[in-house]
Amino acid sequence: MPRDWPETFPDPSLVPRLQQMVWGKATTQCLFVAAKLGIADLLAEGPRTVDFLAAKTETNAEALYRVLRLLASHEVFEERETRQFGLTPMAELLQADAPCSFRDYAIVHGSEWYNRAWAHLLYSVERNEPAFDLACGQSLFAYMEQHPEAATDFNNSMTALSRFEAAGVCVAYDFSGYSTVVDVGGGHGRLLTEILAAYPALDGILYDQPSVVDAARPGLASSPIGARCQIAGGDFFESVPAGGDAYLLKHIIHDWDDERSVTILRNCREAMNDEGRVLVVEGVMPPGNEPSNSKLWDVVMLALTSGGRERTAEEYAELYAQAGLTLTRVVPTHAVVSIVEGRAA
Repeated sequence: MPRDWPETFPDPSLVPRLQQMVWGKATTQCLFVAAKLGIADLLAEGPRTVDFLAAKTETNAEALYRVLRLLASHEVFEERETRQFGLTPMAELLQADAPCSFRDYAIVHGSEWYNRAWAHLLYSVERNEPAFDLACGQSLFAYMEQHPEAATDFNNSMTALSRFEAAGVCVAYDFSGYSTVVDVGGGHGRLLTEILAAYPALDGILYDQPSVVDAARPGLASSPIGARCQIAGGDFFESVPAGGDAYLLKHIIHDWDDERSVTILRNCREAMNDEGRVLVVEGVMPPGNEPSNSKLWDVVMLALTSGGRERTAEEYAELYAQAGLTLTRVVPTHAVVSIVEGRAA
């Protein structure tokens, strides 16, 4: 006869949920393996057996099957006939040539060098210092400078994320009232390119470290928006290009503490015209216990950066005030991030 669940034991539904969280790293690594091996690309023409996939990737078929079976349980791939896998909408995001490919993003987050920091998160909590620095002996940005392969993977992953976020920004925000958008810390110009393509009357300035924008020059020069996009190199802690009426900062402010964030914002305020706007594109932390990617990103910033963090709308308003700006509105997008708009105070 069945017995009642012991009253002293926890709700039995809680344990599997907690296990999923504890073992989240296993899912991350399985995504890394599938992305690194290019499994989604091998399935582009239809479902394939795991033996075929293992032969193509020079891996063990039984081990590969176990990895793909787990991913299929998360709707990444689908097991169809016996030991045969096919694509799902989620799996298509891991294809290298997908319009919004997250293959490089998955590769970086499963890479050995990137994951070293997470074993030392307690160090960050105890000292409020980046675990990455302890694990790798230098800051994230210094590590990139000395490890070109890691830097390439990291930049590619950010470009992949930018494709998704750029679409969200262009849909959510109307740039038609501006004449010149300055993309501060704009990397290789993915977001600025999307905005200029959507608004043919708009001019742009891509601004980042000289080595970064130099790498972007060939692609931008040959693109349809090349004639409308200037390129400038420099240090946004010192100054930013003058004359713009919209200053765009995507995933810049969350890298820095309040003092350095205010410096960047103040430089934008001093450079823009009187009717200009500062547009910070970041996750905005919701109140209470609401689940949010911003809360995940906030802990990523804790582990990887010195002082970086995600912020609430109220905290952005305070930063803006210190920089001589007034927060006017927060515009949500379909791409998780929001556009935090500010004008001259």
